[in-house]
Amino acid sequence: MKIFLTGGSGFIGSRLAPLAVNAGHEVTVVTPINTPTEKARCEALTQAGIKLVIAPLEDSAVIARELQGKDAVIHLAAAQHEAEQPESYFHRINVDGTRSLLEAAAKAGVRRFVHGSTIGVYGSAADGSLDEDSPLAPDNPYGRTKMAAEKVVREFVSPLEWTIIRISETYGPGDMRLLKLFKGVKKGRFPIIGGGRNLHQVIYVEDLSRGLLAACTQAAANKQTVVLAGSEKITTNDMVAAVSDAVGNPKKPPHVPLWPFMLAARVFEATFSPLGLKPPLHRRRLDFFKKSFYFSNARAENVLNFRPQVPFREGARKSAEWYQTNGLI
Repeated sequence: MKIFLTGGSGFIGSRLAPLAVNAGHEVTVVTPINTPTEKARCEALTQAGIKLVIAPLEDSAVIARELQGKDAVIHLAAAQHEAEQPESYFHRINVDGTRSLLEAAAKAGVRRFVHGSTIGVYGSAADGSLDEDSPLAPDNPYGRTKMAAEKVVREFVSPLEWTIIRISETYGPGDMRLLKLFKGVKKGRFPIIGGGRNLHQVIYVEDLSRGLLAACTQAAANKQTVVLAGSEKITTNDMVAAVSDAVGNPKKPPHVPLWPFMLAARVFEATFSPLGLKPPLHRRRLDFFKKSFYFSNARAENVLNFRPQVPFREGARKSAEWYQTNGLI
């Protein structure tokens, strides 16, 4: 396939692009560069021989040109971690940006549009297993605008095929979000906030990439919403224990109460966000310790023929090796 990839400077996109090329696909990455980490990822893509176009999605002329002749779009670019920004900012990028890209892709004759969404659309999950038909209740600007973007994709009138992928917590080599976990456990400075019994169903980045590529080709995936999550349901305590083994620090971390951190996060959000400043702590950052998410993988198996292959202990070991090789832990 000839694939147009947005968000290639992000963690997932930067790992997906070379995997797709190794699988025989031709990939064009279109992305802005906003941070040193994104710059380093883009340099690695260029060194791997992947076509890289530095441009924002608002640059309609560049987008229209690069979409010509493409078979599929994988749309991963999104506003996500900018806690200091108002909700209108998230709406402009996540909703309006998706609509504009859909229109451009349809005009260019692209066959399949794969929209990267998030399990954040479920909000605070209720007890029991979730699936693609479970009620949505997003509880932050990112989740609300990603839910709205899903609606834009579903209601878009065009011959363009589409698949919505709700992406679970993703980790692996190159991930800077969980680097704090690995680094803290390595140094013995990572307290578990709360009881640590909340559940995660994390997915290794290469498994996720295989699922996203399958969404570009599987006929049964057209007009389907699919959750991509790992095969294991593990607690925060189990995740930290696996990371401890991976980094070689058997010391058990302490547990501390959740409520003081939640209170502090609310105060920081109320103080910093109106000033356009990023809060040093915000409630979404605490989701790792308080939200429980676990999913049925039935639809992923049925419409994508997809099964995750990497268990968390193996993925944690590979991640730790990458962090160590790059001098990060």
